[in-house]
Amino acid sequence: MFSCQTRFGGGGAPGGGDWIGADTWNPAEKPVVDGEIDWPDARIGIALEGTRRVVRANNLPTHPTGRFPIARGDDAYAYDRNPNSIRPQDILLELPAVPTLAAEATCVPMGMIAFALTGVAIYNALDALGRDAPAHEIQDACGGHPQRSGQYHYHSHAPCMADTRSGAAGHSDLAGYALDGFGLYGLYGDGGRVLSNADLDACHGHAHALDWDGARRDLYHYHLTPEYPYTIGCFRGAVARAALASPPPNGPPEGPPPPGSNRGDAILRIAAEALGVSVDALRAAVGPPPPDFARAARVLGLDEEAVRRAMHEARLQAGGQGN
Repeated sequence: MFSCQTRFGGGGAPGGGDWIGADTWNPAEKPVVDGEIDWPDARIGIALEGTRRVVRANNLPTHPTGRFPIARGDDAYAYDRNPNSIRPQDILLELPAVPTLAAEATCVPMGMIAFALTGVAIYNALDALGRDAPAHEIQDACGGHPQRSGQYHYHSHAPCMADTRSGAAGHSDLAGYALDGFGLYGLYGDGGRVLSNADLDACHGHAHALDWDGARRDLYHYHLTPEYPYTIGCFRGAVARAALASPPPNGPPEGPPPPGSNRGDAILRIAAEALGVSVDALRAAVGPPPPDFARAARVLGLDEEAVRRAMHEARLQAGGQGN
């Protein structure tokens, strides 16, 4: 997996259990978080608007979840004491309706890298310590759990993400959209065969003819697999600024100078390194001045105060750099 973050530490589940071996882990032996909580206010809408595909949602799942924070009486508590509650998020993604391949692949950030048709964010395969998140962190029976800001998310193929197919020997139907606009499909390829990493490129995708918005197209797309990195290993398309959010509302008066200034670039570079995200992802997430740190935190899957602090400290460090 091509991760934007390369240095890890802090957070994450305290340790694994008997389900983790030296080179493999057994999902059947791993505990899950108790509970079956329904979310009647779940909302997701996907619409084609000109050349864009617009996703509007509140990130509450259309399926039940476990009970979070994890209760002391839950068997899962011995392995993961996730203290976070599931809370609605403002999701607005503007994706290309017909995405195209970029000149080269780009890294995936910590936080949301795709959005499932169940109304839930999909994160990459790593936890806060840089380990295999599905193996080490404890999820509920639907394969999800919340992070610090309350965003419920998956790290891998979720049992409650229906993997429907066009016939018994058919290709998986669409399961969600990556942030570059390409589709994310289920476990099955043409002929109804379960795919493995060997069938896909380094980004976890391939290209062939499929139905896309009612038309048959030869189009690149990603697949879920039972193997690490499970969802997306890198982005094959461009993750445009418009894919992240609409113009932000008024925010705090501070923020990076306009792109292109030496000091502005230095601030973004320093803050991005501290947050473990790419400069382009951070630039797109904070938006034009005045920045919206709350939106940036949601887009990047980070704590708002952490984003605000990283930007502030970066401004201080970059004080003498350039204009």
